[in-house]
Amino acid sequence: MTTQSVNLAGRRILLGISAGIAAYKSAQLARLLKQAGCEVRVVMTEGAQAFITPLTLQALTGEAVRTSLLDPEAEAGMGHIELARWAETILIAPGTADLMARLAQGMADDLLTTLCLASEADKLMAPAMNQAMWRHPATQRNASRLEQDGWRLLGPASGDQACGDVGPGRMLEPEAIVAELIQPASEAAHDQVAPSEKTPAQGLHIVITAGPTREPLDPVRYLSNHSSGKMGFALAGAAVELGAQVSLISGPVSLPTPAGVARIDVETALQMHEASRRLASECDIFIGCAAVADYRAEAASEHKIKKRDGEDGLTLRLIKNPDIIADIANERDAAGGRPFVVGFAAETRDLEAYARDKLKRKRLDMIVANDVSTEGLGFGADDNAALLLWRDGEGEGGASLPPQPKTRLARAVIERALGCLSIPPVH
Repeated sequence: MTTQSVNLAGRRILLGISAGIAAYKSAQLARLLKQAGCEVRVVMTEGAQAFITPLTLQALTGEAVRTSLLDPEAEAGMGHIELARWAETILIAPGTADLMARLAQGMADDLLTTLCLASEADKLMAPAMNQAMWRHPATQRNASRLEQDGWRLLGPASGDQACGDVGPGRMLEPEAIVAELIQPASEAAHDQVAPSEKTPAQGLHIVITAGPTREPLDPVRYLSNHSSGKMGFALAGAAVELGAQVSLISGPVSLPTPAGVARIDVETALQMHEASRRLASECDIFIGCAAVADYRAEAASEHKIKKRDGEDGLTLRLIKNPDIIADIANERDAAGGRPFVVGFAAETRDLEAYARDKLKRKRLDMIVANDVSTEGLGFGADDNAALLLWRDGEGEGGASLPPQPKTRLARAVIERALGCLSIPPVH
């Protein structure tokens, strides 16, 4: 018996399909869910039927596909309410920008949105749209609103898109979506074992930035760094394990999203800056773990920069990117309160001196400093060591953490931040 059949056998899943080219993946998703032993019923929006036919989904699930809220035969028995009560999990894949907007506003103008409002089932969505639509502030606001309302967003992933663009907005592959469905089942089992156990970060919202940024020079080249994102993703996983609601703002990395984490993919420092400022106003702890490029091209070339005969060099004019962590800390001070701000310092020499200067100069509450010149630690490695420095209501403190797996180090960092948060910080 497979791991999936152990976790998913018998689960009643309502698969919602909205109008996007990624709907072709929904057929494979339905097939995988059936193979895992799920009971699957499908609801399609009107637009979804332009990309894939109801007959295809009916053949794969063995169940009639619902497409209309005002279906005379189904509504004779209040069919939409019965379907809402039947579902244990509502999974929408793909979820378009339009559907996200309507759900975020609480609209019930078709069968799928009506079911979502009428059901108390677990609700998950795999967004899929053009990269510019996903990055638009309105879509990001809607994503945040849906998460606050209890939706779990799966992805989106980054990569080539049907329109020819490259970036975040691709629907997760069906296999990855099924894998994500396993985690809630195991979490529910754990809750039944120890329902009264209170986790240290319960009720807190933690925002974490991770990975590198890419600053385009032309359509094929960019400035970046060696950050793999492993430390930031380990922090996100540790924060979830400690009970926090976690938003992860990630640069371009090839890492799976930790279970229970809401992930926002960005490419450039400006995009990370915008997402960070938006989410920082809603969180209790902000951790800037990303390796953000200090500079970007003043003007990226519209076409590929070509080598010129007779010229041995190339001059590029670079301008400074915003200092994300300093901006968050200063905006926090101006607002008079949240969040508790944790920065990272990747150094190659004078680790403590540079870390203390950054802690004070950028008005941080805590800093995690590591020597990236040490072989086997830091960028791309699975292990790391760190010097922690902090300021709280009791003054300044510090601790040295020896080399260890990043997952273990991440938990120590989160626990230290939680300890500081219980004491009002000084600024």
